[in-house]
Amino acid sequence: MTGFARRDGAHGGWIWAVEARSVNGRGLEVRYRGPPGFDALERAVRDGAQARFTRGQITVGLTGKPAEAQGRLRINTAELERLIETARAYVDRGEVAAPRFDGLLALRGVLDAGEAEDDADTRAAVEEAMAKSLAEALDGLKTARDDEGAALGGLLSDMVDRIAGLTAGAEIHAAGQPAILKDRFEKRIAELLGERTGLEDRIVQEAALMAAKADVREELDRLTVHVDAARALLAGPGAVGRKLDFLTQEFMREANTLCSKSAVSALTTQGLDLKAVIEQFREQVQNVE
Repeated sequence: MTGFARRDGAHGGWIWAVEARSVNGRGLEVRYRGPPGFDALERAVRDGAQARFTRGQITVGLTGKPAEAQGRLRINTAELERLIETARAYVDRGEVAAPRFDGLLALRGVLDAGEAEDDADTRAAVEEAMAKSLAEALDGLKTARDDEGAALGGLLSDMVDRIAGLTAGAEIHAAGQPAILKDRFEKRIAELLGERTGLEDRIVQEAALMAAKADVREELDRLTVHVDAARALLAGPGAVGRKLDFLTQEFMREANTLCSKSAVSALTTQGLDLKAVIEQFREQVQNVE
């Protein structure tokens, strides 16, 4: 959900620049900074962002100034005379040197740009033109985010394919768990008792109980369903970031349960690999609208 766009504009003796940028965010957060006197544009920015985006931290900055202000400086003689009069007593007592004219000009308030106030119609026209530039910047930001999303789609699809492949591999390892558990239990009985005659039924019952506890069929089925759901979301239209966020949590829940039920190292390894890919998927999903 990262992106950047810039638009420049000019109208009615004003020049301005708009920069719009975004970073990842679980929800939509809009921040706006603009020049004094154009506070009404904040509502246009917020409405425009909400119409285009559903997630991300959107920051829009508008800087503007009258184009004629430069080179039209004037001296505020009243302020200059006030400063000279204030300093006179200190100069007469010899406490400070007489102030230099260039030093006085550097003081705040002595020089100003002498900007003329815009009339209401001019200000309204400038504000309307600025609002158009803001909308164009938001459009540019959306295009940048869409381009990033298109590039990201292939990467996410590859990750879903890897999750599907690891799930299939886990299914193969899980199928061998009952026999392995039964063999492991028989060997343990032999070590403890030395003789297993008459215990065959007991061994089968205990092995069946252990196999039931280690059964991961349900987790594997849900992982397969989640894979299908992720592929459908990635192929479908509209904003899917929040849905993929939720789906990632479900992926990780099933992978954790798979690891906790695993009774063989091969299945545990497969589960850990599955969790690693899901975590990578989760990180990339944060970039999805």
